[in-house]
Amino acid sequence: MLPVDKLAGIERRFYEIERLLCEPEVLRDPGKQRELNKERSEIEPVVRSFAEFKELEGLVADDRAALEDPELRELAQEELGKHEKERERIADQLRLLLLPTDPNDARNTVVEIRSGTGGEEAALFAADLFRMLTRFAEHKRWTIEVLTLSEASAGGFKEVIALVSGDDVYSHLRYEAGVHRVQRVPATEAQGRIHTSTATVAVLPEADEVDVTIADADLDISIAASGGPGGQGVNTTNSAVQLRHIPTGLIVKCQDERSQHKNKARAMKVLRSRLLELEQRKQEEAVTAERRGMVGSGLRSEKVRTYNFPQNRVTDHRINLTLHKLDRVMEGDLDDLVVALRAHRQAELLRRED
Repeated sequence: MLPVDKLAGIERRFYEIERLLCEPEVLRDPGKQRELNKERSEIEPVVRSFAEFKELEGLVADDRAALEDPELRELAQEELGKHEKERERIADQLRLLLLPTDPNDARNTVVEIRSGTGGEEAALFAADLFRMLTRFAEHKRWTIEVLTLSEASAGGFKEVIALVSGDDVYSHLRYEAGVHRVQRVPATEAQGRIHTSTATVAVLPEADEVDVTIADADLDISIAASGGPGGQGVNTTNSAVQLRHIPTGLIVKCQDERSQHKNKARAMKVLRSRLLELEQRKQEEAVTAERRGMVGSGLRSEKVRTYNFPQNRVTDHRINLTLHKLDRVMEGDLDDLVVALRAHRQAELLRRED
C-alpha cells in the first residue's frame, strides 16, 4: 500500500513552496530562494509521479464502472488491464522515490586506490583501476584532481588519491569501495601463467569544513623535502607536508605540489574526508548487523569484484553479476554495474521498509 497521506503532505508542501517563491521577502533573499528551490527540486519528482498515480486511479475507477455497460464491457476490460499495469508501475516508482536518501550522494568524492597483494602486478592493476575510474568520470563529465600519487619503481601506482567533482558523484562511485581482484597473465610472465593480484579502493564523501572541525591543537604538522625520481626539482624544496591527527592517529602526506601551502590544503581535504568516513562508520556500526552487511557499506575487507582478463569477464560478488565485456569496463563503461548495484540496494531498502 502506498502512504497516500504522506504523498498528499509532500504535494501540499510543493505548492506551498511555489507560493513562497513569489513572496516579496523571499525574492529579496537569495539564500532563502536557493534553499526553497533546492527543496522544490528534491520533491518535484514525487509530486509529478503522484499526480500520474491519481490520474490513473481515476481511469481505473472509470473502467470498472464501464464494465457494467454491455456495449462498453469489452473495451473497458482491455483498458482496465492497461491502466492497472501502468498504475502499479507508477506506484513502484513512488515507493523508490520515498526511500530515505543518503545525504552523501550528491557530494564530491575522494577516491583512494592502493596496490594490494601481488607485487609489481598489483601496482599495475592499481593504475588500471585509476584509469578505469578516470574514464568513467569523463563519461559523466566530472572532473578529477589528483591529490597525491606514489608511483611504483616498475610502473603502476603504490597509491593514488584523487578528488572527483561533479553531479551525484558519491551515489555512483560508492559501489567501487572494497577489494578488487585481477586474474591475468603479467607482461613479465614468460610461461603464460595466470596470476592473481589485488588492489583496494576507498571511496570517501568529501567533507566540508562545517562537517568536520579540526582544531589546530589536534594536528601534528611535519615539513620535509618531497620524495620522487632523482633529479626532479620537487626534491630541492621543503614542500612535502605530513599531517597527523593526534586524537585518531590518522596520517596524511602530500608532496605533489611545489607549494607547501597547496600540499597542506590537499592533505587537509583528504584528512577531513577520512575523519568524516570514520565518524559515519562508527554510526553505522551502532545500528544493526543487517545495515553493516548492506551493499555499498564500503568495508575495505570485502572482495567486491573480480576482473578476469583471459575470459574478458568481470564479476561483482555482492550481487553475483557476471558481464563478459571486461574490455569495455576497463574503458570506463561501468553503467551496467552501477545500475544493477543501485537496484539491489533499493530492493534491500524496500525490504527493510516493509
